[in-house]
Amino acid sequence: MRPVSRESLLDYVTYEERRGEIRGRVLAEKQLRRVHVGPALTFLFENAETVRYQVQEMMRAERIVREEDIRHELATYNELLGGEGELGCTLLIEIDDPAERAEKLARWLELPWHVYARVDGGDKVYGRFDERQIGEGRLSSVHYLKFALGGRVPVAVGCDLADLVAETALSAPSRAALARDIAN
Repeated sequence: MRPVSRESLLDYVTYEERRGEIRGRVLAEKQLRRVHVGPALTFLFENAETVRYQVQEMMRAERIVREEDIRHELATYNELLGGEGELGCTLLIEIDDPAERAEKLARWLELPWHVYARVDGGDKVYGRFDERQIGEGRLSSVHYLKFALGGRVPVAVGCDLADLVAETALSAPSRAALARDIAN
């Protein structure tokens, strides 16, 4: 997937003026790429539009104008995108109760090796997690991972960790959106 270019970013004042229109479009894109799996996992597949939006929101919120700072935000968020034939994904572990969340994040340390995308034919392609986010005693509740799909489009995403076995089939509109992302 092509990274977001510096030239495609608006200054934060212009972005603020157009934010309502941009936000509506990006939220529709995100909805196609958001998949809930089981009681606690949400996969959000990233593309250039979702990454551009995140950079623009950071520039707006923090009033970032220095070129060096803009390029740093851009490089950081571009890491979320998959490379050729890959899909990048943000994985959210969503548990409201703080005590339950702490207990499960400590118990689910093996999760990074059990999250997958299923492709046609039934093959599971396991995600590659960002090692910088895996702690010694517990997981973070947000992870960035990549699925090296070889250009194939997933039909489902899931987890086969013993405590968290679940899989969700992707809708036809979601599969079409991810097919467009892989092609870019």
